[in-house]
Parts: sequence; structure tokens; C-alpha cells
Amino acid sequence: MKFFVDTADVGEIQELAATGLLDGVTTNPSLIAKSGRDFKQTISEICAIVSGPVSAEVAATDHAGMMKEAEVLRKIADNVAIKVPLTLDGLKACKALTSDGTMVNVTLCFSANQALLAAKAGATFVSPFIGRLDDIGLNGMDLIREIRAIYDNYQDLETDILAASIRTVNHVKEAALIGADVSTIPPSILKALVKHPLTDSGLAQFVADWQKTGQTI
Repeated sequence: MKFFVDTADVGEIQELAATGLLDGVTTNPSLIAKSGRDFKQTISEICAIVSGPVSAEVAATDHAGMMKEAEVLRKIADNVAIKVPLTLDGLKACKALTSDGTMVNVTLCFSANQALLAAKAGATFVSPFIGRLDDIGLNGMDLIREIRAIYDNYQDLETDILAASIRTVNHVKEAALIGADVSTIPPSILKALVKHPLTDSGLAQFVADWQKTGQTI
């Protein structure tokens, strides 16, 4: 499974990219607003750090507006993936853009039917939102499981399942077990994946025992 980080914080992206664990980045209007920085400049900086896909979302909600904004965004760098909403206008834009060789991330997916439509429109990625489904009392992982089953039924569907709205380390594990192609993860959750109390206690014991030897390497 590929790891994308869900942030517009350039400093965090640089830190995580240095680990070799990062395959791409997703942003959205909320993350850009939180950063307080210029949108296009931020995307440009992120694309220079990460060689994998960097999702940049259109602000328009109509097809013509999406296409106009996508033309601006995809000129920023070759690894920009245009992010469009899962609406009829968004799917229409998706089809036009992917037919022209542009990566497209269809976002705000909340049903398997929507995911099927995104794949038929040629989406590079579809982003089912796990956490937001959990928030309303549903099981977001059930949606990942349904999409995986549908996509596996039809080998001509090449859309990657991008598990989004991830809130916990268990979300990452469950998405991997089900077979999501990508998880887009907040930096704090990505860093937490490495944590285990037995690793910490074992390392502390190794350090203490080594110090007793009085040796250096």
C-alpha cells in the first residue's frame, strides 16, 4: 500500500519525505486555509519535494469552472493530480482530464455506487472518506471493502482506492488488510504507525546494557 500524507504543511512534508515512506501528498481547501499560504505557491513547493502525485483541488463546482482551474493547476508541475468532487460535473471533468493524460483524484466518495462511477469516468484515484462515515455511525471500512470487491470484479477498472479521512492507526491497518491501494494519512497518524511500547522498552534495555559494557563503536 502506498502512503500519501494529508497536509499542506511544507515543513512536515519535507520531514516525512526524508524517511523514504512518502509516496505522494493530498491537499484540500481546508488544509490550504489552515496553512495560511498562497495555494499555487504551496503546491509548487510540495511538488518539488515529492516526486509522486500531489493532489490539488479545484474550487469551482461547475464543469467549465473546474476545467478552467484544472488548466492552471496542472501547469504547476507534472506530478499534480487534479482533485474534483464526486458530482456529475466533477465526473465530466474527470473524464476530460484523464483522457488528456492528467491524473485525477475524485474526492468526497461516500458510497460504492459513487466509486463505480468514478472508475468508469477514468479516475486515477477515488477517495472514500472513512472517518466521516464513522462520525455518523456507519463503518467506513465497509465502504473500502465494497469498493475493493467491485473493482476486483472488473479488471478493466484501473482506479486506485485511496482511503481518506483516516483518523487512527487502526484505520491504516484495516485499509491495508482490505486491499486499499493508497492511504492518505495526517502527519501525526503516519508518525504514530512506528510506535509500540515494546519497541520503546526493548530499545531502552539495549541502550542500558550497552552502556554497562563501557564500549564505543
